[in-house]
Amino acid sequence: MKKMLFVMNPVSGQKRANRYFLDIVSLFNRAGYEVSVHVTGGQGDARQVVANRAREMDLVVCCGGDGTLNETISGLLQSYTDVPVGYIPAGSTNDFASSLKLPGSILQAAQTIIEGEPVPYDVGKFGSRYFSYVASFGAFTRTSYVTPQNVKNALGHTAYVLSGIQELSQIRREHIRIEVEDYVIEDDFLFGAICNSTSVGGILTLDPKQVDMGDGLMELLLVRMPRNLTEITECIQAVQAGRYNDCDMITFGSARKMTIYADPDMPWTLDGEREEGHSEVTVENLHHAIRLMQKVEKG
Repeated sequence: MKKMLFVMNPVSGQKRANRYFLDIVSLFNRAGYEVSVHVTGGQGDARQVVANRAREMDLVVCCGGDGTLNETISGLLQSYTDVPVGYIPAGSTNDFASSLKLPGSILQAAQTIIEGEPVPYDVGKFGSRYFSYVASFGAFTRTSYVTPQNVKNALGHTAYVLSGIQELSQIRREHIRIEVEDYVIEDDFLFGAICNSTSVGGILTLDPKQVDMGDGLMELLLVRMPRNLTEITECIQAVQAGRYNDCDMITFGSARKMTIYADPDMPWTLDGEREEGHSEVTVENLHHAIRLMQKVEKG
């Protein structure tokens, strides 16, 4: 039989995946996999077990939210193996899954992994850490890691929206300098995201026509600190319409690599998890770093 490592976060989302645990394992057993199960016990646990055991496996599957996926991918990259990964999204927002249109049903997501094929996708590297879909700073970035897990479980996606609204009262400007391959950006910004996704924090959606998660590039979205109510309204309308280049407050583009200079006390968020500030950090795209099991349309 083929060997599979199944990593499950039992507290992700509303714990809805827990009731399907035996059904998930049974599905993979019937598909010819000898399943080794690891239930995570805390932060960093998934990364460590995947780093230690991925090379023994034919497939690694994780069930949880974006943070669990982040740790799984980080573990895979640390193991220096190209074993395919499957993702059963069971978190509160599931940005990565939304971008790829993975099934929302737990068992359908498992079946998709069984019937799917490995599709290459890019991964971001932020200093020495990795991110699967976003590295962000500024407004709303604290929401994902300061919202208590029990609140996320009770309110789901609504918890992020409500916490984001409360965070408006604590908004401050961040002075950032970004050196990209052939240009430099420097200003005071309200928000910034380096992403490989169409959904960011369940709050911001990028135009799918402008985002390719396997093209070797990361999207850079920066929102300058507004000077008045008119600029705020203009910015919201531009983001909602996907017209990022039509608004003077917004800088939108793509790059393979960039170096960022900022206040070392300014925290970042990587896939919903807190990252301490850096006075200087290099962010780069790792082209086709992972292979994700996904249904591929024929013809």
